[in-house]
Amino acid sequence: MTLTATPAPGSVFTGWRGCDLSFGFSCTITVTSARNVTAIFNIPVALQFIPITPCRLLDTRPGYGGGGPIQGGTSQTFNLPQLAQSANPPCASLSSAAAYSLNVTTVPAGPLGYLTVWPSGLTRPRISTLNSLDGRIKANAAIVAAGDAQAIDIYATNTTDVVLDIDGYFVAAPSPSALAFYPLAPCRVVDTRNPIGDLGGPYLQGRQERDFPVLEATACNIPSSAQAYSMNFTVVPKQALGYLTVWQTGQPRPVVSTLNDLTGTIVANAAIVPAGTGGDIAVYPSDDTDLVVDIDGYFAPPVTGGLSLYMFAPCRVLDTRKIGTGQPFSGTLSPPVDVMDGPCAPSSQARAYVLNATVVPQGPLGYLTLWPDGQQRPLASTLNAIDGMITSNMAIVPTNNGKVDAYASGLTQLILDISSYFAP
Repeated sequence: MTLTATPAPGSVFTGWRGCDLSFGFSCTITVTSARNVTAIFNIPVALQFIPITPCRLLDTRPGYGGGGPIQGGTSQTFNLPQLAQSANPPCASLSSAAAYSLNVTTVPAGPLGYLTVWPSGLTRPRISTLNSLDGRIKANAAIVAAGDAQAIDIYATNTTDVVLDIDGYFVAAPSPSALAFYPLAPCRVVDTRNPIGDLGGPYLQGRQERDFPVLEATACNIPSSAQAYSMNFTVVPKQALGYLTVWQTGQPRPVVSTLNDLTGTIVANAAIVPAGTGGDIAVYPSDDTDLVVDIDGYFAPPVTGGLSLYMFAPCRVLDTRKIGTGQPFSGTLSPPVDVMDGPCAPSSQARAYVLNATVVPQGPLGYLTLWPDGQQRPLASTLNAIDGMITSNMAIVPTNNGKVDAYASGLTQLILDISSYFAP
């Protein structure tokens, strides 16, 4: 009997490390018997999360040592464990990382059609991570599998500088310090537009830290065992906002950004944030702004109900421009998005999807909300595009039946890409 290994569809096989479950891709083991009968076993690799203090891995802008911008129409490979070691100050070791929780920021030289991030070694997928057609600085969260040599690739349609920050990574389970994921129905934790309170007003003042006691949002059912939160941060600035930084209370403010808003419009970005002292999180804006924070899940020690992350090749789930007559929609999308039975075919065991949502509005779009099919639409938002520009944001969306619902407050096209899912 011989034992060989070949890549599963949408996976990268980089040696036996894939099949001994040390790294994040599934692999196919082909067993051929003496009678020339072949059996194929697909082994999905369960990953769990290790939060870290947010840290800057890369800045390609002049003077930051990143090697210069990505030239338009080309891609570059970045070895994140090496970048973590050489960062100033050094980031946490990523030597065991199978996937990364990143914040990707572009500083384009002009209009940027799109930027794509994916695991090194895979063919570039037909997805986008973010767009910046007006050339503004933009950020988007992404969970990206570690590819060949634990590297990732980045492609840009037009020349742009790139900044990479990291807030955690995933390792093969079980691991003593790794955390499982517990999805929550999207729920509003903070809104500084509300009356003055611990989780309400006043608005954030520029260059001043404010801490939020997340566990006081009792309606969201967040337990004290949570060690990191999956959140969406939306700023409603009073003027141009250079940047907003989010991190765990009790630690010095890191040299990273969670989002940027130099045009002063309403902007959202997702982030996984470690829980700080008393479960609190800290935020720091460069300029005055209101802030809205929604939660869609948390990470805590593995117990019954905890989920692991499963990676596969990034894939386009939905593009409403290519459905039927390609008309945009407003209100609730009908029918719901059938992720499980769609072209990407994640496992039927999935209990939450890691999606990148992109809207192509037909005019001002107040907000888009994604939530589990079969539940009431929550008081939460996934992204905003008041300025009518193409806008993206990552979202971890729970599911009970393999479907998710979408609601748009204005007329828009919707594109959903998937990079991974959470399952038992």
